[in-house]
Amino acid sequence: MKQELNPSIVKTMRPPVMEARRWLAEMQPNPAMDLINLSQAAPVAPPHDLLRSAIADAAMNDTSSHVYGPVLGMSELRSEIASAWSEAYGGAITDEQVAITSGCNQAFAAALAVLARSGDAAIVVTPWYFNHKMWLDMAGVECRLLETGDSLIPDPASAEQLISPEVKAIVLVPPNNPSGIEYPDDVVRGFYDLARRKSIALIIDETYRDFDSRPAPPHDLFSDPDWDRTLVHLYSFSKAYRLTGHRVGALISSRKLLNEVEKFLDTVSICPNQIGQRAALVGMQKLGSWLENERSEILRRRNAVYREFGPASEVGWKLLGCGAYFAFLKHPYDLASDILARRMLSDIAVLTLPGTMFAPRIEDGGHGDAERHLRIAYANCTEDALSEFFGR
Repeated sequence: MKQELNPSIVKTMRPPVMEARRWLAEMQPNPAMDLINLSQAAPVAPPHDLLRSAIADAAMNDTSSHVYGPVLGMSELRSEIASAWSEAYGGAITDEQVAITSGCNQAFAAALAVLARSGDAAIVVTPWYFNHKMWLDMAGVECRLLETGDSLIPDPASAEQLISPEVKAIVLVPPNNPSGIEYPDDVVRGFYDLARRKSIALIIDETYRDFDSRPAPPHDLFSDPDWDRTLVHLYSFSKAYRLTGHRVGALISSRKLLNEVEKFLDTVSICPNQIGQRAALVGMQKLGSWLENERSEILRRRNAVYREFGPASEVGWKLLGCGAYFAFLKHPYDLASDILARRMLSDIAVLTLPGTMFAPRIEDGGHGDAERHLRIAYANCTEDALSEFFGR
């Protein structure tokens, strides 16, 4: 008997970063040039020495770090997040409204598993974060795509036209992956008000919030006393504290939602990484100044993108968005972006991700933007390398 596979998973796109790594394995970049890898939005440098010491100490001396912990995470870390977020956003968040997850992707999957079932729908902004799109496709949840055009800023009024009884959530990622755009606070508030009025969830993935160029909080949604009726906030410790391999994220929402999320997490991972949680807690308590320096460095690279973009603009490239870890480019060539990305790897030894990984192709109902766009992730790129990139 022929084995049949789940069609929802079979139809889901392959992991884009892994696809780019396959290009590296299959193709020969220009041997006359050093490779400039702008494909992955994750720090490759190790964590701060203080965190590595905490990790080693936990592994060697804290026997409780090697056994199952609470499904919703360490109470100390949940409390630290509740306190820090309450202060930062001017709101009131309790420990019971915080869950620790095995990375931010799991926080998203857990929230959607509770909020929507197969046949329901969620509004997703294009260009999308590909792992969000992949999870929704695998779960059989329809993606109602909210186009943004060259501004890359979503419009709440346009989103309202997409809402039907099947829609259970709106998903935002500010600062945005892949575009780098920082959404104005009135735009975020507009989506919150829309979601509240329609009695659906607003899921905000703020993985890159620590690298926002604005000194003030990017929104004031937690100041609403009833924020937990609408808002589902996601966060990642991977970018801020370089804990990518330790898989620590957070989900902040109502106790009612987290009661159901606990079922999902217990079934999938039982508990988040015990040692990673301890490192995240030390980072929050002791590395505030260091994290501010990390933010300043990313902002210097952001400024370098603007400063060094000239040679590309002279031959028709456009810089549509730049912020957090990303710049989003519009190319001038009569080539689809996935073909162009491979050409750039072979001809000028640059690895980047095409817009076809972040929006539908024309053949899949897109408007052609995917074929014209490229994402560059500059978090691991020096200012000299950015200058070299735009020169190439």
